[in-house]
Amino acid sequence: MAKYLLLKHYRGAPAAVNDVPMDQWTPEEISAHIQYMNDFAARLEKTGEFVDSQALAPEGNWVRYDGEGRPPVTDGPFAETKDVIAGWMIIDVDSYERAVELAGELSAAPGAGGKPIHEWLELRPFLHAAPTITECLIHG
Repeated sequence: MAKYLLLKHYRGAPAAVNDVPMDQWTPEEISAHIQYMNDFAARLEKTGEFVDSQALAPEGNWVRYDGEGRPPVTDGPFAETKDVIAGWMIIDVDSYERAVELAGELSAAPGAGGKPIHEWLELRPFLHAAPTITECLIHG
């Protein structure tokens, strides 16, 4: 089994087919969208492919270490971060092909007018081990 992260974006991904921002949806459309995702997760729980999922609040800050004995430094919020990532789901599947299949299905969650969004989801595999120094230099 291999774990994959499905990242759901508000902005920053290619435009969805049904590209109406969620803040313009009716309460019923939002409820239908959330119910679709909950039903999807429940089905994957039964097959053992669901690990976890979470929606993210729009608020957030950057935090970093500022030296021994000093409090962490915060900065932000940064709109490009809070507006881009809406939430995530972790799946544990037998193959990359299965991960793509599930991401495609999740992309069809209903949106405005009850029609599927056909949104782009970012699919990223988990590393099985920490990268080597050489890999960091090549990719970094």
